[in-house]
Amino acid sequence: MNMGRRLAALAIGIAALSGLTWSPAPVQAAETAMASPQERARMKDALANDPGVPSLAPQGYDVTIVVFSDYQCPYCRKFHADLKQLTASDRKLRVVYRDWPIFGGASREAARTAMASRYQGKHAAFNDALMAGPVKLDSAAIRQAATRAKVDWARLQADLARHGGEIDAALQRTARLADTLGLSGTPSLVIGDYLIPGAIDGATLRSVVAKSRPAQK
Repeated sequence: MNMGRRLAALAIGIAALSGLTWSPAPVQAAETAMASPQERARMKDALANDPGVPSLAPQGYDVTIVVFSDYQCPYCRKFHADLKQLTASDRKLRVVYRDWPIFGGASREAARTAMASRYQGKHAAFNDALMAGPVKLDSAAIRQAATRAKVDWARLQADLARHGGEIDAALQRTARLADTLGLSGTPSLVIGDYLIPGAIDGATLRSVVAKSRPAQK
């Protein structure tokens, strides 16, 4: 299956599983009814398990949250704070960070540098620093965030030069996924079997995570 058809199938499969605010077009709903559980599982795997994007994966996690976000999005910053609070208390949450820089060049620069920082094990700290800094970013603000996160700037530039093609390819995959899923802005989330195309508060986040958690035997 080519990438375009695979992403379309992914959108259909996730739509079938979504119980929240987004619903597929009628033709998608008809196709969804014919999708097998195995096909839906493969679709979810394609969305959540991209080795080219950063993730936080504690041992024994049982729920995955995929976050589409932009560092210049104020709603993403609020959601990031809620998510960080939840992951501090719930050690069974895996988070996949899909950078979707839709607010211009500075957003793309921030996304690329944040993704490159994982090669020195600094993504979590740099991600936090960018989310806590000014909403309006420029190159100076991005470097200041790197300094606060104790990122080795020289190594970061070397990693950008060495891995820039991989980073750009991962950003393109995320953009295609967002387009295929019909997302119109950030943040957008996939939590377990739920597709949420917009911001939610901390209480709703906890509720969706609880609904997504496997039943205890």
